[in-house]
Amino acid sequence: MKTFRLSLAFAAAALVVLASPLRAADAVYPPGLRIGLVPMEGLALATDFIGFVSSDQNVKVGLGELPVDAFTTVDNAVKDGTLPPQGAKPQVFETPTRKGYFNVETSKNVTPAVRSYSLLLPNDKFSGFVIVQVRDGADKSFSEDAIRKMLATTVMRSEVPVEEQLSQLSFRMGNLADFKTIRTVAPRTAVLLTDGNDTDELGQVPYMLIGMVQTQNLEADDRGRFAQQAARAIPGLREARITLSEPIRIDGMPGFETRIDAMMGPKDTPITVIQWLRFGGSGAALNIVGVSPRDQWAKSFPRFRAVRDGTGPR
Repeated sequence: MKTFRLSLAFAAAALVVLASPLRAADAVYPPGLRIGLVPMEGLALATDFIGFVSSDQNVKVGLGELPVDAFTTVDNAVKDGTLPPQGAKPQVFETPTRKGYFNVETSKNVTPAVRSYSLLLPNDKFSGFVIVQVRDGADKSFSEDAIRKMLATTVMRSEVPVEEQLSQLSFRMGNLADFKTIRTVAPRTAVLLTDGNDTDELGQVPYMLIGMVQTQNLEADDRGRFAQQAARAIPGLREARITLSEPIRIDGMPGFETRIDAMMGPKDTPITVIQWLRFGGSGAALNIVGVSPRDQWAKSFPRFRAVRDGTGPR
């Protein structure tokens, strides 16, 4: 399927959604997502993309989260009259809890033609969006009026239950070491654990990022080089200096430990980074990164290790 297009902001995040009959009390939140709605009758869980689809593939729906300033950018452009003259013409749209922007476009370069409806909504922590694509020939029940009614059921929740988030990951996590905030940052592949919240700068408080990376079945002699390259690619590091780089065993599997001293954040906070790579035989490795302000390292390291030891393949 072609990528959902949101001309008001940028590409949609892909997340799994469960189907539900059209009843006002039955808004469905895709697993791991903070935005949901009541899908129209005739839509079911898709298998070739993450979202809803009609049985004839003529109607597709996607939901996702964008950075909080995505809505602000559009809102300011509407209020200031600075929208591109040839671009989208967003309309104010009411939902039960939020006022957002609705947009309608018709794709001119595809056959059959596709009518696209997008909704962008504000939230204190993120911008929510919904995109609906309706091809010519779709069932007449998927009219613009019916789609507007479906979009009007869009709601948002402040948090996603931790168990729901972790259940979507391609690896298991058995010890969260009492981190305050848990947030999946890529569907099925990565999760962030932090003692801060959505407004804290990374590096000001301890945090961990755990995910899968492709390794192309590296030979043992190449793992050190790969580990150092991966560690240096950790976002936000400045004046980075590798202090340790050595092979280890993690739960009986080959691994590699790398440590870095660096600076991070607008205040140039001195930090210590530890990266554990746990290699497998499937061309992928589990990448476990812990970052701590250097003056908190002694307390952070045992927590990082507890998370590492409780994390592994499903």
